[in-house]
Amino acid sequence: MSVKKQRDIIEVGDLSFIKYIDAQEIEKKVQEIADSIREDYHEKYPMFLVVMNGAFIYAADLIRKLDFPCELNFVRIKSYQGTESTGKIDIYMPPNIDIKNRHIIIIEDIIDTGNTMSAFLPELEKNQPASICLSSILVKPEAHQHPIVTHYPGFIIPNKFVVGYGLDYDGMGRNLKDLYQLNDNS
Repeated sequence: MSVKKQRDIIEVGDLSFIKYIDAQEIEKKVQEIADSIREDYHEKYPMFLVVMNGAFIYAADLIRKLDFPCELNFVRIKSYQGTESTGKIDIYMPPNIDIKNRHIIIIEDIIDTGNTMSAFLPELEKNQPASICLSSILVKPEAHQHPIVTHYPGFIIPNKFVVGYGLDYDGMGRNLKDLYQLNDNS
């Protein structure tokens, strides 16, 4: 499988995608989110929990825009196979992370069904953090199956599969600087 690009349409594996949000728009949105987080957390020494693998690019861009002390850790939560959520959530959080009385900001790539966060948030709450908030570069309200609040949302998008900017299709496409949406004409 490979990634092939022709103008604003690309092929990732066996699927065709069309450019949806370009890198410059993403950059502006990340700056807006960083400004909001700075205003709310600059004196609180927050801990960012980055959900791997999809959120790594968003997290790197966001963290570099923050000019106050913070801590960064990575968690692994998997719920997708191909273009569909499996409904099964696997969570790995390193055992040495102490979140008690800390302000936690979860960094996600996309909130769609909400299955991942509905499983993860109760696990975090057991460890008694001072607060928990969520930031995601993409939110799909049409797909929500749980009442998940995204405190620092990026783009609100329709319920279509997307790749790029950290999001993948079977492991491919994460490296694309723009976001691409599944091409309905394919």
